[in-house]
Parts: sequence; C-alpha cells; structure tokens
Amino acid sequence: MNRRATLLDMYHAMLQANGPRGWWPAKTPFEVMVGAVLTQNTAWKGVVKAMDNLASEGLLRPQALAALTEDELAERIRPAGYFRVKAKRLRALLGYLESACDFDLDALAGRDTRALREELLAVKGVGPETADSILLYALNRPSFVADAYTRRILSRHGLLPEDASYDELRDYFQDVLEPDVALYNDFHAQIVGVGHHFCKARTPLCDPCPLRPWL
Repeated sequence: MNRRATLLDMYHAMLQANGPRGWWPAKTPFEVMVGAVLTQNTAWKGVVKAMDNLASEGLLRPQALAALTEDELAERIRPAGYFRVKAKRLRALLGYLESACDFDLDALAGRDTRALREELLAVKGVGPETADSILLYALNRPSFVADAYTRRILSRHGLLPEDASYDELRDYFQDVLEPDVALYNDFHAQIVGVGHHFCKARTPLCDPCPLRPWL
C-alpha cells in the first residue's frame, strides 16, 4: 500500500464531501491555546461557553488571564468541565508563556518546532494532543494532531491497530506527508468532522460516510 497516496485520497474524499472546515475557530493564537486546554475531555459546546465567559470580561489576553487568581479563573471556565484542574493547567501554560516569550507569541516565531514541542510537553497538564494543537493551530507549525477520532478512523479502516500509541498515530501522517501547515490543519479538521458525523463510537453511519470506499 502506498500510504501517502491512500491518505491523500482519503483527505480529498472528505474535502470533496464537506468542503474546507476552517478549523480552529478563534480570533487570536492565544485564544487557540486557551481552547486547546479547555477542550480536554469535554464537548466543544462547553468550551464555547467558557470562552464566551472570558471574552465578555476582556480576559482573552495572556496578561489579563494571568492576573486572575486560580479560583477566579476556575469559576469563569466552569462550563468546560473539570474547571479546577483546567484552571491549574491554564496557569501552568501562562507561566510557560511568560518565561518563554514574556507573553509575546510573535517572539516564538524563530524557535525550532521540535524544541517548542518539548517545552510545551514539559508544561504540567499539556499532553501531546494539546501541544500539537497549540503548535499547529496557534503557532502555524506542521505538527499533526492525532485525537480519538483519528484513532477510531485509522483502526476501523485497518490502517493501524486500535491500541497504537499517540506517537504512532501522529507519525503515520508525518512520516509520509509533506510538512504542510494548511494540509495538516484541514486534514485533522476533516477527520474531526467525519468522526463526529459518521464514524461514531457506538453507531457508525458507514453508508453515507465519504471514507466508505476504504472499508
């Protein structure tokens, strides 16, 4: 099997069926970072409510968010679930941003992507999926995001075992695709769309799915 050809064919099938996804929905790179933490283990609608709470008070700026106490932050992000845990994780991320670039995200532009990823992974509460989401969607780095939908789709199509590690899932794409930010961005977004609408965990809708030819 030509893995690169297969992946690109699957991508174009999803793109043709759904059009460009335009993901991640945020106004600034910092908002993407906040959303990447808030979306851990929760539905996106809860994240939107939490982000709206922050935006309504003008808090979607790193300095403004850093000025809140942990309890104040937790209360505002309550709709995202696990709000006390996520408040700690956001404060840890803010601490990293302050020390790494004094909250100036543009100052990270010249930094090596691999080094940035290692630094993000060292932040308490930032796992591989969150780190890659920040790199790809906030910092425009070619770092493929592999999530639960990615695992489900690849395993159901016999491309990787269901127990494949995160790095195996990520490398399945990065080993053969060009390091293209726009492609990685929309490819992951297409996977999320297909996973949400068709490749459901319990009741998959295989017949109308654009990836049915690869079953």
